[in-house]
Amino acid sequence: MRTWGPLTAVSLGTFMLLLDVSIVIVALPDMARALDASLSDLQWVIDGYALALAALLLGVGAAADVLGRRRLNVLGTALFAVASLACGLASDAQLLVAARAVQGLGAAAMLATTLPLLGAAYQGRARSTALGVWGAVSGASAALGPVVGGLLTQGPGWRWIFFVNLPVSVVSIALTLRVVPESKAPAGRRVDWAGTAAFACFAGAGTYGVLRGGAQGWASAATGASFALSALALLCFVLVERRVAQPLLDLRLLRKPAFVGVLIGAVGYNGAAFGVVPYLSLWLQTVLGMSPVRGSLVLLPLAVTSFVVALLAGRLLHGAPPRVVIGVGLLLIGAGGLSMAVLDAGSSWAALAPGLTVTGVGAGLVAPGLAGAALAAVPPANAGMAGGAVNTFRQLGYAVGVALFGTVLTSRMEDSLGRSAAHTAAGGGASALHDTVSEHAVRAAFASGLNGASLAAGAAGLVAGALVLVLVRTPRRPEGTGSARPSDRPAADAVSSPPIDAARTAS
Repeated sequence: MRTWGPLTAVSLGTFMLLLDVSIVIVALPDMARALDASLSDLQWVIDGYALALAALLLGVGAAADVLGRRRLNVLGTALFAVASLACGLASDAQLLVAARAVQGLGAAAMLATTLPLLGAAYQGRARSTALGVWGAVSGASAALGPVVGGLLTQGPGWRWIFFVNLPVSVVSIALTLRVVPESKAPAGRRVDWAGTAAFACFAGAGTYGVLRGGAQGWASAATGASFALSALALLCFVLVERRVAQPLLDLRLLRKPAFVGVLIGAVGYNGAAFGVVPYLSLWLQTVLGMSPVRGSLVLLPLAVTSFVVALLAGRLLHGAPPRVVIGVGLLLIGAGGLSMAVLDAGSSWAALAPGLTVTGVGAGLVAPGLAGAALAAVPPANAGMAGGAVNTFRQLGYAVGVALFGTVLTSRMEDSLGRSAAHTAAGGGASALHDTVSEHAVRAAFASGLNGASLAAGAAGLVAGALVLVLVRTPRRPEGTGSARPSDRPAADAVSSPPIDAARTAS
């Protein structure tokens, strides 16, 4: 226990927080029925968690350096558990969304501290082994998320996808307090709270604007105000980061095309690969009539293929240029999205299998290479910042993808069903429309909406892949210049596995 206890404790928390990115996907139809939730509510159930995780990750990581990484990890796990209980007990959609946001705050504290804790607990070969096991656990959460969510939803009920976090959190906290040593950054580190608040406002307001644009129209006052607030917050973030002594993100790094390319790849990866998956789950269950378990199994090719390819790519593509591996992976993700845009009123789940598999191959190529590419693009002193930025932009890409592709879905459905019926069907209420709209019309409209969303995701993947191939051209470092290695700079390897990071499907 003394040898592998810290790895067990850290990996347990990581598995739990990444599982919660994807575990809710299969439960969305049941949530909609139980809580009378709208499409916008369901989108926020996903995005509330992902946005909190993305917006607060860098700031919480800096706070952990000052206050103690083990202490903040334990506090984050406890907050995650309390929020999970609140999610399971939620009596309406608004309470569930609020609890999911708090859950995301706890997850940010957990994820930001996992790799620094492992780096402090292990050295040399043991550290490399620990990081490898951590990466495998992260990938396993992607494969198991939809299945666990389907089993719990179809069995004791959707609320148990949150209740199951309680005993796991207790075990994780107990192990962490017992076997994980405390660690801090050198004295003098300060937390950029102003930058954290500005970035959180920028991400939240921008995503809200996309969601309101789809629900109320892009010319509505609420949509315009949201985008204006987001732009103002971004300006404030830039001004703060230029003046603060210890910024969350050194803006000088954005002058490096390679680093900008990696961030574009991170956004495109999670957005294009996983942003449409929630709507596929709704289609499978509410239109095709599948059970939660069967619906989850349909999504497995994405997660399992991603996991297997990531393991093989780490061995077989060692030394390959990161821009080629990541760029080709994103192009495959784009191709997978385009190949899923073939649905019609008579389509079955089998029409998704080829596209999900191709997307999984691409995701398996991209995920392992992002951290290394970020490291190679920045000076070694910025390794931890680069790793945290990649994680942040991955989760931000997922949140924006869910919002944006949902807007595309409903806009296509409105052409044949009208606004009210389209939002009802997209929000899981397809069966409620059969008294006024034929089943064939609903199936045709939903298929058309999914085709539009898949085309948008495919295009995003292709554009991101092309930009990575153009921008990420890493110069060779002369030997002996102190290039960062995973065994020396564990914080930079903090790349959460895909929501269905799981399906990720959702880190």
